[in-house]
Amino acid sequence: MRILLSNDDGVHSPGLVALYEGLAGLGHLDVVAPDRDHSGASNALTLNRPLTVETHPNGFRSVDGTPTDCVHLAVNGLFDVPFDRVISGINTHANLGDDIIYSGTVAAATEGRHLGLPAIAVSLVNDGHFHYDTAARAVRLLLEQDPPPQLGPRTILNVNVPDRPWAHIAGFRITRLGHRERAEGAIPVTCPRGRQRYWIGAAGAGGDAGPGTDFHAVSEGYISVTPVHIDMTRHDALVSLQEWAEAASLGAALPEGRS
Repeated sequence: MRILLSNDDGVHSPGLVALYEGLAGLGHLDVVAPDRDHSGASNALTLNRPLTVETHPNGFRSVDGTPTDCVHLAVNGLFDVPFDRVISGINTHANLGDDIIYSGTVAAATEGRHLGLPAIAVSLVNDGHFHYDTAARAVRLLLEQDPPPQLGPRTILNVNVPDRPWAHIAGFRITRLGHRERAEGAIPVTCPRGRQRYWIGAAGAGGDAGPGTDFHAVSEGYISVTPVHIDMTRHDALVSLQEWAEAASLGAALPEGRS
């Protein structure tokens, strides 16, 4: 098995190193990650300049771009031998519920899936203990299952691991995404030159966080595994919207002044 590892926290992230060490011996591992922290980059792709790739003494490669850039370059140009799957992480904090909209960790995995490869995004629900080894072990166990599930096109696994020693993990749970409450307000600050600046406020707490959600699973000590299908079409709205659009078309054809 040939595995591409990436992340959004940067090539020097301890989570990425822990993932590499935790998967050692499972297959051939290549690392291509951003040269700096790109948390919150989502699926951004750099199109306005060329990208630079640097190889580090440990063999890891870094790109002066986004997580999506890293996976795209790795699969479509940097290597002659194809990969079998993409693993993104271990992210330094949770990617639960609505977090995945912004997450560069999830974006690296979805880019792998868009390019035809099974992909997993893995995050540590960090509470200050930094048990990256637990998250790496969880990923290894998932990869060792034979055969892997056939998830179909545009689907990845989003894995969130409680920040606990392995002995205190309750098990795995298959979950759905929960939803957060509204984010906290922007935080104004004044720079040394007197100009007003703003920090983005903290994410909201879990609003929809009951049983069955990823929020609930990790709070109970379980590793949350959520199948995420990247298809933004609201299929159940197609019929009613078609009727609405047809009515609008008829209205546009009416003589002026008629309702």
